[in-house]
Amino acid sequence: MLHVLYAGSPEPSARTLELLYENAASSGYEIAGVLTNPPSTQGRHKELIPTSVARMAKEKALPLFMPEHLDGALRERIAAVNPDILVCFAYGHIFGPKFLSLFRFGGINLHPSLLPKYRGCTPVNAAILNMDCETGITVQKIVQGMDEGDILAQEVVHLNGLETAGSLLLYCAERGAGFIRNILETVAKTGKLQEGTPQKGIPSYTQMITKENGRIDWTRTAAEIDAQIRAYTPEPGCWTTENEVPLRILSAHPAGEAADALPGTVVSFDRKQGILVQTGGGMLAVTMLQRQAKKAMDAVSFMNGVRDFEGTVLK
Repeated sequence: MLHVLYAGSPEPSARTLELLYENAASSGYEIAGVLTNPPSTQGRHKELIPTSVARMAKEKALPLFMPEHLDGALRERIAAVNPDILVCFAYGHIFGPKFLSLFRFGGINLHPSLLPKYRGCTPVNAAILNMDCETGITVQKIVQGMDEGDILAQEVVHLNGLETAGSLLLYCAERGAGFIRNILETVAKTGKLQEGTPQKGIPSYTQMITKENGRIDWTRTAAEIDAQIRAYTPEPGCWTTENEVPLRILSAHPAGEAADALPGTVVSFDRKQGILVQTGGGMLAVTMLQRQAKKAMDAVSFMNGVRDFEGTVLK
């Protein structure tokens, strides 16, 4: 039986772990342990919240490691579960040579892009933000360079311009789990990890995303702002200000030609389309929004509860 150590943290990675766990027995491997980030503090009360992967591991009663650092003490604990191969999806840390030496078959990583395009931590967001027509799913060998390993499996994913970062990442998590399962099944049967294909093309790199990235510049086109909103859904979200007070824009879509108004002006309200806001190129129909310290509302409910919103200039 092939022993797998799984490493990951966010919700999509938990879904990949769940699918790998469900198919383990029939594919000749077992999840020997799970590595994830330690709990983080959230909310006003600084409550410690475990990662989604940690919750999944506990649900499945899997050995769980939540270290602050990948140090010698952790390596000893992981060595005790006798792992043969490392499987990683969205763990967020670089594995050093001492850590990788624990696995006789090395490690493999699921990356949601067509490598070498969009190496780094935010490839799904980048593909949506740049309004790409396609992106991809890649399973690669883990090496010291960031996302530089040889490719074991790769598939093109066509985009229709409606995806959010959340929905696209979940799709890649579920589809990618099948590729990983096939690779693990082959390793279990043959006793070796297949040779990969070196990456071809000019690499590009993604950056960390902050809350400030979500601020809307209304001088940009409606299509660009729509892509920004989808790229930063669910995190960090997009926002603007209404009379200097933050206002979250949760969903929207381009809606026709521009009016004779300053970018950011709330031009009108259409019950079918939404709240129509002037941009630097076309109108944006806002369909879901949220005032500070208030619940998220659809456009109809929001407009039923406010006065004189039309004519407001969002900044």
